[in-house]
Amino acid sequence: MSEAIREPAQLQPEPGSGRPAARFKLDSLLDVAIWLGLILSIFAVYGQSRHFDFISCDDDLYVLRNSRVLAGLTPAGIQWAFTGVAAGNWIPVTLLSHMLDVQLFGLRSGMHHLVNVGLHALSAVLLFVVLRRATRARWPSAFVAFVFALHPLHVESVAWISERKDVLSAFFFFLTLYCYVRYTERPGVGRYLAVLGPFCLGLMSKPMLVTLPFTLLLFDIWPLRRVRLPKTVWEKLPLFALSAGASVATYWAQRATGSVDLAIPLDARIAKALISYVTYIRQTFWPAGLAVFYPYPRVILARRGGIALAIVLSVSALAILMWRGRPYLAPYFATGWFWYLGMLVPVIGLVQAGHQSHADRYTYLPMAGLSLMLAWGAADVVRKWPRTKPAIATAATAACMVCMALAWRQAAYWRNGETLYQHAIDVTGDNWFAHNNLGYYLKDKPGRRADAVEHFEAALRIKPDYAEANNNLGACLSDAGLCGAAIPHFEAALRAKPGTAEPSNNIAVCLAKSERYAAAIPYFEEALRVDPAYVNAHLNLARVLSKIPGRALEAIAQYTAVLRLSPDYMGVHRDLGDLLMSLGRTEEAIAHFEAAQRSSPDPEISKIIDRLRAGRR
Repeated sequence: MSEAIREPAQLQPEPGSGRPAARFKLDSLLDVAIWLGLILSIFAVYGQSRHFDFISCDDDLYVLRNSRVLAGLTPAGIQWAFTGVAAGNWIPVTLLSHMLDVQLFGLRSGMHHLVNVGLHALSAVLLFVVLRRATRARWPSAFVAFVFALHPLHVESVAWISERKDVLSAFFFFLTLYCYVRYTERPGVGRYLAVLGPFCLGLMSKPMLVTLPFTLLLFDIWPLRRVRLPKTVWEKLPLFALSAGASVATYWAQRATGSVDLAIPLDARIAKALISYVTYIRQTFWPAGLAVFYPYPRVILARRGGIALAIVLSVSALAILMWRGRPYLAPYFATGWFWYLGMLVPVIGLVQAGHQSHADRYTYLPMAGLSLMLAWGAADVVRKWPRTKPAIATAATAACMVCMALAWRQAAYWRNGETLYQHAIDVTGDNWFAHNNLGYYLKDKPGRRADAVEHFEAALRIKPDYAEANNNLGACLSDAGLCGAAIPHFEAALRAKPGTAEPSNNIAVCLAKSERYAAAIPYFEEALRVDPAYVNAHLNLARVLSKIPGRALEAIAQYTAVLRLSPDYMGVHRDLGDLLMSLGRTEEAIAHFEAAQRSSPDPEISKIIDRLRAGRR
């Protein structure tokens, strides 16, 4: 295997470099200064996140309502991480990181946020190190790393706890690139295995890394200049095999959980994918109106798709010319452009997962390709016209400072659900998702229930078959004691999204409130058939069964299921103690009352325990 061939212009000694040791020391200090600059600027932007909350969008699925994650690092949880699916994804490494957070920090949301920030900082430093080592060009590498660190499009990936999969997979992505550069310098089995290791961990963090072998081929073109067909392709076959396996597993998981939208015609998906490619470029250079959710357009104009296709094909043709090494062009353009195009393929919408038109988080790794084109293009200009260096350096610095200010402002919207979703409503149109989630945030706030209802109704005006909004509006009405008005909304949610557990549970709760216990039980059972780990359904069913003569033993079984799924669930020990006491099972009742007292001391429980002990003597 041939070693990487560096660009001669990058290896030429600079004037005044006659003292190698001193020069090496200065180079090392400058690199360390860049590392520190990256880290400090990232924490200047994202340090505010230590005061941020969890949000309703997916944070409940990954952390707040995930009983396995809430238990911390346990053998059962680790087994589930590798064998289960979370939110339509097989991401065991990401789930283990959430478990470790809970183990270390509990549910202090600020610490969960800061772990994301720390991973983002490590990734930015690694990106600089990789490019610096592969190209020997310090300042273009630094520019790419600072854009990655500070661009406002990346705020979603860093400031959203649920996007731990983004920052974690990015760390392993850049670590894999670094190991690959080392491998090309001195190929060997050990160094090849060092490439496979972080790649596997990255795939298990987020399957978007399936495009990484393709990125390595681009690195072979530039900056490594080591393309030896077919050898450079054959050596990556194990990586492509891992990518294929991860792609199949991901598609299966998302189909199984209903995340893949098959209702959108293929021609519309292709047109929208082309438009998204251009949209992301526009947002890269003009990051205005960024939002947590962009609704899928009701009509996709073929003309816009045609224009986008023309742009993509034109730039791709230019990149191929550069790839072929015309004297006045450079192959970095091809690497950067096809990095951008290729890395977006899994999330560009050809297979539509979710209901978003596009998403800021999808640019987290692909944008580095655009930054690379810009940085080395500017370096080429400086080489040809040295007098432009001060202007280009000033422009690059100003761009990073503007990105930093915009990212700080964008990150502030992630403080809580109200600021996040209200901003999305303000900068987008017909955003049914943001209205629903803002209503969900407001419904439990004192005095804000009416505001929540307005937002749920707004979501349903835009999207009448929106199951989540119907369910949330029903829950809001139920909490207000309007069960008669609530049940039709729960039923509408089930019609729109059959096989969901929460609306069935909510119908049962409404029936139980009117003491229609026998009618409620089948709905609870249906909710548990759909989701056997649904803790609230177990608890609600236990409480209903305990009120029906002759069904106390069934109620005990349901309470026991709650404690098995969530050992510290508040109030369960007290309820179970009361039920066991009514059955005369004094010893068991005392044990549960003592457990209740340990978790939430109450003088009344102490009296009950004393009375039971006195009666036992």
